[in-house]
Amino acid sequence: MTKQDLQIKTRDGVAKAGLFRSRKASPVKAGVILYQDAFGPRPALDSMAERLAGEGYAVLVPDLFHRNAPYGPFDARTAFTVEETKVALMALVTGTTQEMTISDSAAFLAALAGEGVTGPIGTVGYCMGGARALNAAATYPDRIKAAASFHGGNLASDAADSPHRKATSMKARLYVGMAGVDRSFPPEQSTRLEEALRNAEVDHVLENYVGMAHGWCVPDHGVYNEAGAERHWQRLIALFAETLG
Repeated sequence: MTKQDLQIKTRDGVAKAGLFRSRKASPVKAGVILYQDAFGPRPALDSMAERLAGEGYAVLVPDLFHRNAPYGPFDARTAFTVEETKVALMALVTGTTQEMTISDSAAFLAALAGEGVTGPIGTVGYCMGGARALNAAATYPDRIKAAASFHGGNLASDAADSPHRKATSMKARLYVGMAGVDRSFPPEQSTRLEEALRNAEVDHVLENYVGMAHGWCVPDHGVYNEAGAERHWQRLIALFAETLG
């Protein structure tokens, strides 16, 4: 596995990113953008990107918090239980708007193309990255053919930038994996999202991971669940295999 460190010029500055590829996969099938959770790029996300790259994809992990770099690092197990780091994290999350990430995503797609990844693109996001993965699919429908969210929050909220409002712009196949109980994505939002996607005739699956807590997929998270994470990998790999080739 190889990791290439990139400096991606965006509208508001330069975002660091890691681009992961398998030495065995040539030529690369397609590209994937992995949108981070609230704790930012780190070894845990690198390991997830490496696993996807092993399936034959070029996987980009950009820093969505680049406007506020340097920051952290944060321990995913304790960051929200320590007041100082909780405040710092929430400032990063709330200060990085959906509009910012949507704009950045044009640069992410261009960076992949510049590295020779000109085929179909998939997106996957965790936590705060879930809504961003879906919003990217709605904004760049001609490039993004599959999008997945795992324990993503506020996917169908009252906010103007909520992904469900852009369902009619989505051409990608969508998969949404929900934690069993998740205050950031309560049942009324899942119902609203389902209705919006169905009415827009978007090819989609919403799946409830009963017994899993918010963050269960990410290996350095305090609620990481190996069985649940493997189930998520099966769904994600199948989604990309069927849509990206």
